[in-house]
This record gives sequence, C-alpha cells and structure tokens, in this order.
Amino acid sequence: MSAIGNVTRPYYNMNMSESPPITKPYKIPRSTLIVIYTPQAEVLLIERADKIGYWQSVTGSQDADESLAETAAREVGEETGLIARDYTLTDWQQKNVYEIFPIWRHRYAPGVTENIEHVFGLEVPDRVPIKLAPREHLQHVWLAHDKAAALCFSPTNRDAILSLPVRMAAMEKK
Repeated sequence: MSAIGNVTRPYYNMNMSESPPITKPYKIPRSTLIVIYTPQAEVLLIERADKIGYWQSVTGSQDADESLAETAAREVGEETGLIARDYTLTDWQQKNVYEIFPIWRHRYAPGVTENIEHVFGLEVPDRVPIKLAPREHLQHVWLAHDKAAALCFSPTNRDAILSLPVRMAAMEKK
C-alpha cells in the first residue's frame, strides 16, 4: 500500500449541519486513461462536471492494492456503466508523466505535483449505450478519432487518441 494512499485530507459533507468533517484519503498519483473506441475508430468522450467544457476519455486514480487493469476496469464501470470484461480491454504499455493541474492538486498529498498515467484501450463493437455518473460527467459524445482528439483538454489524452489508427492496424496484423 502506498504511503500516499494512507494519508488523509479533510472532506466535508455537503450538508455540514448534519455531520462533522470526515477524512478522505489523498489520491495516489498513479492513474489510468482508457480510450473507449469502436472498430470504425469512433471515440467516446465525456465532459467533466467539475470543469465544464473539459472533454476527456475515462480516467481515474489507482486505489491502494489495486492493479492498473483493475483500476481501468473499475473506472470504465463507474464513469460509463460499461462492464469492461464484456469487451476488449488492452494495456497499451504506454505511460505518461504529467504535471497535475493546480485546480486538482488539493486531492493529492502536499507537495505532489506529478501523476503517472497508464494508457489502456477498450474496444466496443459499436456506439454502445452509456450511463454517466452525473456527479462526475455531464454528457458524452462519440466522435471520429481526429475530432475527438481535437476536443480533448489533455495533451496526453489527445496523443493517445491520435495513436488509435496505428494501434488498430497493428492489432489487425496479429
């Protein structure tokens, strides 16, 4: 278990008159990015609820004692309602180190400024129905990979989506 995962931060219930502050663990600065796509290279993007206009693929921090594949599958379920094991989840063997945006640094232990992101792909047969977690995301859209990449606020997300045609061609050769 990561020491960072054991540290806690204050977390306030929205109805503060009913309960005192509780503690919530800091996020571990290790996450997954899951590009969900169709055989036609259409990509699912979801709009963040906490930052309107910020479109992205599924992402999420690793929990303590959880493998990266487990993190990816959990996040897909939490953010889209999809069951990852029903589709093809692939570890793209790519990791990105990036600076955590200042607006989200409070979620991490003091002094943590970088995250290691591990990239996965989830191929679905077509534009499958999506059930968003309304506290996390406002809406979703399926777009051609190049249009999806252009809409992403995250450079690493954009680059992962732009690599999709090459990855798909390599998988076809196998």
